[in-house]
Amino acid sequence: MGAHAELNKRIALAIDDPELPRLTPGLTTRISFHVGSGASTLAVENGLVAFDRAVGDAEVNLRAAEEAWEKVMQVPPPATFHSFTAFQLANPEFTLSGSPVAIAQARPAIERLFEIVVASPPIVVAKVDRNIEQVTGRYKQVNIGGVEHDIYYEEAGAGTPILFLHTAGADSRQFLPQLSDTGLARSNRMIAVDLPFHGRSMPPLSWDGSPYQLTKELYLSWCTAILDQIVGDRAVVIGGSMGAAMSMVLAAERPERLLGVIAIEPPFRSKGRRNPFQHNVNVHGSLHNSAYVRGIMSPLSPQAERRRASWIYSQGAPGVYPGDLSFYSDEFDGAVVGPKIDAKRTPTVLLSGTYDYSATPADGEKLADLIPGSRHVVMDGLGHFPMCENPDYFRSFLEDAIRFVEDNA
Repeated sequence: MGAHAELNKRIALAIDDPELPRLTPGLTTRISFHVGSGASTLAVENGLVAFDRAVGDAEVNLRAAEEAWEKVMQVPPPATFHSFTAFQLANPEFTLSGSPVAIAQARPAIERLFEIVVASPPIVVAKVDRNIEQVTGRYKQVNIGGVEHDIYYEEAGAGTPILFLHTAGADSRQFLPQLSDTGLARSNRMIAVDLPFHGRSMPPLSWDGSPYQLTKELYLSWCTAILDQIVGDRAVVIGGSMGAAMSMVLAAERPERLLGVIAIEPPFRSKGRRNPFQHNVNVHGSLHNSAYVRGIMSPLSPQAERRRASWIYSQGAPGVYPGDLSFYSDEFDGAVVGPKIDAKRTPTVLLSGTYDYSATPADGEKLADLIPGSRHVVMDGLGHFPMCENPDYFRSFLEDAIRFVEDNA
């Protein structure tokens, strides 16, 4: 069966997906997929999705040669052939056309559609024993530069202090699989915080309502205060994405407060995370942003876990995700930060997933070259959110990284 026929077959099955109606409320558009000289069109009328195999004018058009679509049809597909946003941002074999607003409004439906089209059997690993009831949550008033912040954090276990830092636009729920891990809790005191403006941590009362914008200095002041006033001890800082960038900043500028760092999906310079519709009155931010991150997860991660990971992004406050990217995408530069890290003093582990086109294994390798003595591990089959998109498979990588830090601290 050719790539066009196979794509038609998979799309015809996908349009009955029960999740699609949640992603298309009020949407009217036509989306055409061009396979070589052929094309097929998805029609959405006031939120109702239908598949029309005929070629027609469309508001959104995705084009590639048949050879490229054959890679999409592989089980599993190669990296950058696995999601709509990957086609758009990281794969030069695909061309996307249409008005930016039309693409942004259709993104949730198209991203979910391709999540089904490229569905592959998940990686099979032993199930990790977890008990969500061992996790406790509380608030602490933290003084940051003379300003009181009501910080929410969750904690579990006893032993080596670990501070988890969430990704841009998210919150500490990303680390619930680790906090509830009964094995990790036996030897680690794990703390995951919601940064100010995120999750259950409110903005300070002194905030005047102006656009939120994160800078390195602001983020560094938050983390220094959290380490001093919540953790209260030297800790292993484990951060994902934006949190990985800050873990490296802490290693470079606050090493006396650390036992070591584990950077999950560390960027060199973050690529492709900016999007003008992350905060735009013309586009449903909750639907758009949760879809935008689905594309950097692995097709080999369980769909139920991926859906939860994207759910967190549907609940971020307006403007917080792009505000975080002011630090993560615009300011952080691994070429500057990496050489400042002394891995002999601060053991450093870099963990890179093969399906992450935003912070790639090549980025991790470049960072490792700038940090002599650091350890870089490529995690085959994982995407940008391994701690929550596939926590059982990620567990062995995390455990090995913690052991490396403890052995070298």
